[in-house]
Amino acid sequence: MEEVLLISRFITRSLILLSLWFLCFPPGVVCDTGNVSASSNSSSKPKVINIGALFTLNSVLGEAAKPAIQAAVDDVNSDPTILNGVQLKLLISDTNCSGFIGTMEALQLMESDVVVAIGPQSSGISHVISHVVNELHVPLLSFGATDPTLSSMQYPYFLRTTPSDHFQMYAIADIVDYYGWREVIAIFVDDDYGRSGISVLGDALAKKRAKISYKAAFSPGDTESKINDLLVEVNLMESRVYVVHVNPDTGLNIFSVAKALNMMGSGYVWIATDWLPSYLDSKDAVDSNTMNILQGVIALRHYTPDTDLKKSFMSKWNNLKYKGSAGHAGFNSYALYAYDSVWLAAHALDVFLNEGGNLSFSYDPKLHDTNGSMLHLASLRVFNGGEQLLQTLLRMNFTGVSGQIQFDPDKHLVHPAYDVLNIVGTGTRRIGYWSNYSHLSVVPPETLYTKPPNISIGSQHIYSVIWPGDTTSTPRGWVFPNNGQPLRIAVPNRVGYKEFASKDKSPQGVRGYCIDVFEAAISLLPYAVPRTYMLYGDGKRNPSYNELVSRVAQNVYDAAVGDITIVTNRTKIVDFTQPYMESGLVVVALVKEAKSNPWAFLKPFTAEMWFVTALFFLFVGAVVWILEHRINSEFRGPPRRQLITVCWFSFSTMFFSHRENTVSSLGRMVLIIWLFVVLIINSSYTASLTSILTVQQLTSGIQGIDSLISSTEPIGIQDGSFALNYLVDELNIAQSRIVKLKNPEAYLRALKLGPKKGGVAAIVDELPYVELFLSNTNCLYRIVGPEFTKSGWGFAFQRDSPLAVDMSTAILQLSENGDLQKIHNKWLTHSECSSQVNQVDENKLSLNSFWGLFLICGIACVLSLTIFCCRVFTQYRRFSPEDEESEIETIEPSRSSRRSIRSTSFKQIIDFVDKKEEEIKEMLKRKNSNSNKQQTSIHSFSDGQASSPS
Repeated sequence: MEEVLLISRFITRSLILLSLWFLCFPPGVVCDTGNVSASSNSSSKPKVINIGALFTLNSVLGEAAKPAIQAAVDDVNSDPTILNGVQLKLLISDTNCSGFIGTMEALQLMESDVVVAIGPQSSGISHVISHVVNELHVPLLSFGATDPTLSSMQYPYFLRTTPSDHFQMYAIADIVDYYGWREVIAIFVDDDYGRSGISVLGDALAKKRAKISYKAAFSPGDTESKINDLLVEVNLMESRVYVVHVNPDTGLNIFSVAKALNMMGSGYVWIATDWLPSYLDSKDAVDSNTMNILQGVIALRHYTPDTDLKKSFMSKWNNLKYKGSAGHAGFNSYALYAYDSVWLAAHALDVFLNEGGNLSFSYDPKLHDTNGSMLHLASLRVFNGGEQLLQTLLRMNFTGVSGQIQFDPDKHLVHPAYDVLNIVGTGTRRIGYWSNYSHLSVVPPETLYTKPPNISIGSQHIYSVIWPGDTTSTPRGWVFPNNGQPLRIAVPNRVGYKEFASKDKSPQGVRGYCIDVFEAAISLLPYAVPRTYMLYGDGKRNPSYNELVSRVAQNVYDAAVGDITIVTNRTKIVDFTQPYMESGLVVVALVKEAKSNPWAFLKPFTAEMWFVTALFFLFVGAVVWILEHRINSEFRGPPRRQLITVCWFSFSTMFFSHRENTVSSLGRMVLIIWLFVVLIINSSYTASLTSILTVQQLTSGIQGIDSLISSTEPIGIQDGSFALNYLVDELNIAQSRIVKLKNPEAYLRALKLGPKKGGVAAIVDELPYVELFLSNTNCLYRIVGPEFTKSGWGFAFQRDSPLAVDMSTAILQLSENGDLQKIHNKWLTHSECSSQVNQVDENKLSLNSFWGLFLICGIACVLSLTIFCCRVFTQYRRFSPEDEESEIETIEPSRSSRRSIRSTSFKQIIDFVDKKEEEIKEMLKRKNSNSNKQQTSIHSFSDGQASSPS
């Protein structure tokens, strides 16, 4: 016994010494002492190159990796196109699933001057061994260590030849988001592999507005009894979506215990990472009992394209001489990555040697044995070409049996992808793919690589899933916690407006409109909701609704049901349902009946409308007079008579009583259009005036919220309402003007007293309260001005509560089937009188309603005048004033010779326009006759001269 203790103490002290050595002396630049391996020759290529392999042989991954690595070494050595005859010598060490043994094996392996190490498959061991290879500059190619933190700059010589769990966790987050779940429970092994993967899962879910509600960790060596206790604990929680991230060698214990606890039935969701397909694929035939406990599980498996290389390797797998048994047993996706790791090292060494790389080793003076030490640290030598070989590995690009082998700047394999599997029956069925390029899809990833990336919500698809319990209906993903506590629902203990929510002597304890809506919505849910109502407030004054919502956010209550307004600051701490009642702030004030006004007949039109209408009456009259003056005797006569005619004709069209007939076509066109305009104006005026004189008109000194803001009179609000913060913070109304009122009776007293007797000028409150208040006041008070905020009432739940979404759907169903209106009619009835003050000034008819008619009439008038002027100008050009003067018998006295030609011409035009149409036509006729006679005389005279002798 003492010898065992001594050996144990020696091993412990050695491990502590080794750890302290690496901590005190971090990896640095190796000093070349000139001691080069005897087998190394800088002038010629070596005949044999040592490569190491570190992994647990007796494990699911190790049993697949060992024959694959050995087969790869044989294939490389038999291929004359690579390494030019240089042989690879494989040195295998068993880490035995132990970090300590793995470290010792790594040190022993490094004594053999290996230039590349392959493995290990364990993330925990990889963390330890990475420090060793960093110090000795030996690249470490891991085919199974998927811990995302190994990609950090802390481990420069660690290179992963398999996809990182970083991508696998984002694939799980996409699946969770695809089905609309918002909370998951993570069950994982408590080591570097498990903790790091679940940490990335939490980050990925946060980007999808989901979260890990509980992290259930267990040690790798825990018994089934401890696992049973762990699953019993998580089964009492709300979430029913479990993500299992464990080792393939012991992971099945989770599902066997869950099966015994009836946690593999309907309503549960189990998502396993790639460990489960790796275990199932490595078995030649999985027994039926194992498959029975896995029914309905979703799992992820590394996706590898079905290339010819892969098919060729698969065909050789069954007969590999290194396998312990014949057949498919032992194979999984990690065998492909292990095989490609050897070829990656071979391709890199080939390039390294062709570029003049030197396979030499040197002693590091920092590595030396202390007195009495048996670790043989001095035998460890640094690979001088390690940095160059590492850079060569990072720029490799070839196609292996697992697909494309190429690294991105973060040292990840390009194009990481997974199969999404559903375990049903006696095997698995692929329901889709996930790739870092386009996320969830039913199309193979290599097909999507030829198209632009698309990760929109509409592009995400996977086939239907058969869930635990042999159902195709997507599980809700959550239930109420099975811990004996019903849902704690807070209800405001109101003093006034108890129709909405109040205390009751019934077993339920509360009653009111809001309670009935909540109960009706609960009844539509496809599951039972145990609940208990808890009154909030002392019953002496209305409680603060902001504090009530804060209590829900602080987990004092699970939900709040009542007349709770959805406002911005509340939505930041809780989740609200769909609004079940519209609301908004309005102003209520005392109103009086408007007194009769002798000038009421002017109210239908605005002053602008009156002015434009009168102007158009005169304008149209003048236009008709111009068009009719030359041909219609009724529009001729002395100037005074003509002016009276224009005015009479203009305004008589208002009543369609004009006695003058229009003769010209243009005049008739203008008159018809104008009479149509007058008809519309008359009809509108009559209707508006009738409304003003017959409908009761109410007035108030307060016209709305704007007049309240500009005044200094006190304003009443409901105690506990959010209106206080809105008026003070948003509208900058002095808080000293605000008067808090408890109930409708206080409203009535304050409005009756008025601002001069200690009351208020108006009350600002939400519309549902105001409507209920007005229904009991005999219409003495009314809403003045418009509703100046828009909001609604909803039920408050804790953040990310799935019940809020389901309740919103139920409220929409109540609204669609009419039940919500029935509940409203049951509790909230209103009188028939109008709730709002008539706004006479706002109902006046303005020019905006008629400018189109005036525009049409104006265009018709201008067009007619244009045509008339063109006709007159044409006649005037044919008419000669000199000819007219020669035909006049009475010659006018001569005028001053200095009179301007322009004045004479203008007078002639006016005189010409003023003449009757008949006179103009007669003069033009005589002018044409005289012209013909004159031309005849000229021709006769010319003929006579031509016939006389010369």
